[in-house]
This record gives sequence, C-alpha cells and structure tokens, in this order.
Amino acid sequence: MRSATVVLRWDDVQVHPIDDLFAQSDDLTVEAIRYVSPVHEGMYVELLELRGDLERARTLLTESPDAIEFDVVGSGGRGVVYLQCRTAGLVDKLISLLHEHELVLDWPMRYIDTTDSQGLQLTVLGTDEAIRTAASELPNGIHLRLERLGEYRPSAGRLSSMLTERQLELFELAVREGYYEVPRRTTHRNLAETLDISTGTVSEHLQRIEAKLISGYLG
Repeated sequence: MRSATVVLRWDDVQVHPIDDLFAQSDDLTVEAIRYVSPVHEGMYVELLELRGDLERARTLLTESPDAIEFDVVGSGGRGVVYLQCRTAGLVDKLISLLHEHELVLDWPMRYIDTTDSQGLQLTVLGTDEAIRTAASELPNGIHLRLERLGEYRPSAGRLSSMLTERQLELFELAVREGYYEVPRRTTHRNLAETLDISTGTVSEHLQRIEAKLISGYLG
C-alpha cells in the first residue's frame, strides 16, 4: 500500500462555504477538517477544528443559511465545530474523487500557509495507479504539490505521517545531535552542513516541524 501526502492550492474556487464565512472575521481560523460525510437529502455532517473567538463562530453560524445545525465546543480559543450543512463545496468533490478511485483519506485535512496562498494538506492511501489517476482528475483551478510518496508504514507512528521525509530526516538529525538539549549541542549551521543545505532552509524547516508537532499535540 502506498501513501501520498500532498498540498492543494486553488484559484478562485470555493473550498468550503463555512471557511469563507469564517474568513470574514480576523479572529477566526479553520485549522483542519477532521471529518466530512454526506448524510441525506443533500446534507453533510462535519467536524472542523477552529482557532479564535468561539462566540463569534457561534454568531456567524447562527446567521448562515448554509448551517442547518451546529455545536461549538472548546475553550481558550481552541475548539471543534460539529456542523450539519447544505454543501461541502470543493471538499465534497475531493472526497468523491477519492471514493471513485478507492483511495482512503487519512484524516484530518489540515490548512497550511503556502508561499503565496493557503493550502490544504492531506494524506491518501492506495495504489500508485489510483493515486496518479486521482491527481490527474483534480477539478480545474486546483494545483497539487507532492510532499511525500512512499510505502505506507503503520509502525512509523504519527510523527512520520505529520512530517515530510525531508523534515523527518532533519528532525531526527537534530535530536541525535542534541539540538533540543539544554544547553544545545549543535547549531543550524552544523545541521545544514551535514545535510548539505543552507542554514536558512534548516531554520525554515525546523519552524515548520515545530509548528506541526505543536498543532498535532494540541489537536
């Protein structure tokens, strides 16, 4: 079984109506889609991971014609939204495409910042042929960047599923060399020399690694 982790970007496409709703508020962010499933009569049930003003989220959902029923739980600016809605937008099309090619989605789908826009990171499991075919049939306006492709290794644990192979290589090196010890026993420059990359790249990768690990822990 193969595993592919990709980042999707989009041009002028409605990814999700509730995302667009929350984007109107500077103090609300959807960080991940934990689950989406069609239920009946064109409705969907979802779990969204949210950061920000949860009371504001409740107000926006109450006023939205797309939200049929909802519940917001959480505290300290972190929460989960249970939602029944009328459309799942692009997310529904992506899930339908995965089902069509018998691919398994490894939840959650996480929103990340790319170079020039926001992207949706997800991991799918299946055969090489199914993964390639599904990637070639993405809706217009959707751009794919492959982050990791390889054999599915369930024994590798959650860490390898959160990081790309390059990030995992750097993180394991940093741990071995004592980067996270107090006091530190190595530097960005030493790590960069070992991997033959720039110190700026090391710094950027470590920031992304730490952000993913913290997000995964809090999630």
